Amino acid sequence: MLTEFSNGVELSKICNESNKKIWEIMIEREVENSQLDREAILNYMKENLNIMKNSIKKGLYEDVKSVSGLVGGDAKLIRERYENEKTVSGKRMNKAVASAVAVLEVNASMGQIVAAPTAGSSGILPAALVTVGEDFHISDDQLSKALFTASAIGYIITKNATVAGAEGGCQAETGAAAAMAASALVELLGGSPEQALDAAAMTIKNILGLVCDPLAGLVEVPCVKRNAIGVANAFICSDMALAGVKSVIPFDEVVEAMYKVGKSLPCELRETALGGLAATPTGIRIKKQIFSKK
Repeated sequence: MLTEFSNGVELSKICNESNKKIWEIMIEREVENSQLDREAILNYMKENLNIMKNSIKKGLYEDVKSVSGLVGGDAKLIRERYENEKTVSGKRMNKAVASAVAVLEVNASMGQIVAAPTAGSSGILPAALVTVGEDFHISDDQLSKALFTASAIGYIITKNATVAGAEGGCQAETGAAAAMAASALVELLGGSPEQALDAAAMTIKNILGLVCDPLAGLVEVPCVKRNAIGVANAFICSDMALAGVKSVIPFDEVVEAMYKVGKSLPCELRETALGGLAATPTGIRIKKQIFSKK
């Protein structure tokens, strides 16, 4: 019988009845749906992990600049600070933030990244897992399995709501990525499926209503810094869930609320670059400068 689930309640039930983690259930689902063997699927995910790692390294240590010139070099600045100075939020948090910024800068410079779940939110999940993986000495095999946990959460959000900024605002895009990252961290560090779902719920609740307002319609400003906020959000919520803090509103209801809020946002605040920061005097000036060059 197909290992299928449509929401968090069904996923949690399957995990409890089979005494398995979310990542195990997701791999089984992929085996059944793709007809590929388990090893092939795991190897494919390891390839994704390697691309994630490479994009972080490139952004942290190489000179990358977006075509527009709006972003590039900030990841290196953050890295230099946490390597040489005392930081307000601590080295691990700064390391994760720098890694998230690195991936978005690589994306904006036309480099290779993994959409996780989208290009505009691609820095959050890699930054969270790679940072924790390095600091906790976690193997690539375990990190790859954590990506399946994240995939399950992303699948549920996509099935019941959206991960597109154009449809649901940045709450849907970076919110989904942060939820995926938080759930993956929870299982990676020994948490239960229920705790993983609580962490995912809390990350979305924290940024409910966040608009999508990219300057000049480019996935650069404020997208890069919202990925930084996203990985910090994932860290905080994973720690809360692992401490036993529960989401008062269940994950499935949070996803439904996020979708309804997204639909309620005016089109100006859903990736059209007609409202929010994109419509500020500076945002309009930058847009004119970019398109006048073209």
